[in-house]
Amino acid sequence: MSRGFVKEDDQEEAPFIPPRAALPDGIPNYVTPRGLRSLLEERTTLEQERASVSGSDMERRRAQAEYDGRLALLNERIVTARVVEPTTAHTDVRFGSTVTFTHVDGPQRGVERTITIVGVDEAAVKEQRIAFTAPIARALIGKRSGDTAEFELGPTLLHLHITHIH
Repeated sequence: MSRGFVKEDDQEEAPFIPPRAALPDGIPNYVTPRGLRSLLEERTTLEQERASVSGSDMERRRAQAEYDGRLALLNERIVTARVVEPTTAHTDVRFGSTVTFTHVDGPQRGVERTITIVGVDEAAVKEQRIAFTAPIARALIGKRSGDTAEFELGPTLLHLHITHIH
């Protein structure tokens, strides 16, 4: 249809769909079983919310377009998810590990932390779940209990002494 027959008021601006957590090109979308369950639950919630949208036709179309965009991004993550089952028989830090370490130097010298290395969509710093793509996780992966990992924080090189791998 020619644009000449469309009223300017009918032109809707495409909704802004916030991107999901970054996953570097060529890196598999690893998730824990908990992470996959969380993605599936998120999809169910979005589908239910989309189905219950109300308002004028324009408001409904706009809201549904936003839900459609969010669902498309989420479905892409679900389809590409590679579930990594946790193992208890490992002696080194890997995806899914919970690691306790102590800061050897820097402003947090002597501070002990425990983090779990998870997929990018399930990372939550407040809950000590760190994405496997994060620099601190990359520094710890492959190390064993008793090892010291080097971790660059801006211009500073920090050392983390691994005390326990769960």
